[in-house]
Amino acid sequence: MIITSLLDTDLYKFTMMQVVLHHFPGAQVEYRFKCRNPGIDLAPYVDEIRAEIRHLCTLRFTEPELDWLRSLRFIKSDFVDFLGLFQMNEKYISVRPSSTAPGEIDITVKGPWLHTILFEIPVLAIVNEIYFRNTQKAPDYPGGRKRLLDKIGLIRDDPGLAGMRVADYGTRRRFSRTWHEEVIVGLRDSLGDNFAGTSNVWYAMKHGVLPLGTMAHEYLQACQALGSRLRDSQTYGFEMWAREYRGDLGIALSDVYGIDAFLRDFDLYFCKLFDGARHDSGDPFDWGERLIHHYETNRVDPRTKTLIFSDSLNVPLAISLYKRFRDRTRLAFGIGTNLTNDLGFTPLQIVIKMVRCNGQPVAKLSDSPEKTMCDDPAYLAYLRQVFQTKVSQ
Repeated sequence: MIITSLLDTDLYKFTMMQVVLHHFPGAQVEYRFKCRNPGIDLAPYVDEIRAEIRHLCTLRFTEPELDWLRSLRFIKSDFVDFLGLFQMNEKYISVRPSSTAPGEIDITVKGPWLHTILFEIPVLAIVNEIYFRNTQKAPDYPGGRKRLLDKIGLIRDDPGLAGMRVADYGTRRRFSRTWHEEVIVGLRDSLGDNFAGTSNVWYAMKHGVLPLGTMAHEYLQACQALGSRLRDSQTYGFEMWAREYRGDLGIALSDVYGIDAFLRDFDLYFCKLFDGARHDSGDPFDWGERLIHHYETNRVDPRTKTLIFSDSLNVPLAISLYKRFRDRTRLAFGIGTNLTNDLGFTPLQIVIKMVRCNGQPVAKLSDSPEKTMCDDPAYLAYLRQVFQTKVSQ
């Protein structure tokens, strides 16, 4: 089977899930699947996907896994106790061929946020691996290994990049589980201090590397329905995060409402409270310049803060960003698909996004227009108005 451990997911799923347990245990949510690649026929694989999800829903956390989670300084004991009782439930997820678009599939996850939050990453990994094992039966592993070594060499062999830190963020769109593991081990063994860690909790535990992650878009999206006033939902999300983690896990996600709205809300208080911010849409060079200027305007030394870049990165782009900003701020780079699905085939651009919370629409207003996803155009227009976001986004 593709997923053999409930830890085979990204760390931010657990950090968000802990917030949900402690602050929003009654929240009800809905997620939807989308494939951004045109002309991809996933319908023939619906039965295989269902079978893998059925197996996923039989898994439980093992005692060694729970003990390892308990060792993380920001994971609380009662949350680990809850995970000891936790099991994913198949009744909250449906997979079927699309009734409106031939070849496409509809995946819907609907139910209590606390019991549905862990579906996204393993389900995306399942869809990816099933698609590629059916369509690419002879993967070019030698070519993939050469490209991986070339990427490693670009960083390792340049003395000017000694301070550069690169992490694996590639769980959801990996070619396969086994290739993902090979990539992580290769990065760990060859990059040395240039390798920061991985977002994947299972491989972090298995291979002794640092697990990385804080919050994802769904957290701030859900706050649109959970806070008292829509306009304050971004600041509400940051405040609730700080209440839970008390200064730990201090990287704020900056693109749920676009960079302009983020900078309006990320005032002196948040500049000092959070350790930095993560870029995930829009031009990364412009974003970095604006964040540094924002810190300086708020009399905060940007050299004490961390900017994390994670949007569709490849190694040459990460190197260019490092050279632009290395003497002006702290930096980290999360590279996903370009590391874990670079075997000579076009990767799937698939996502599962939250679209409703407590019965009302929620949405992300991305700096990259194609990333905006909402099933209610009227709400989307209202959200843009509230956050003064341009319609072109």
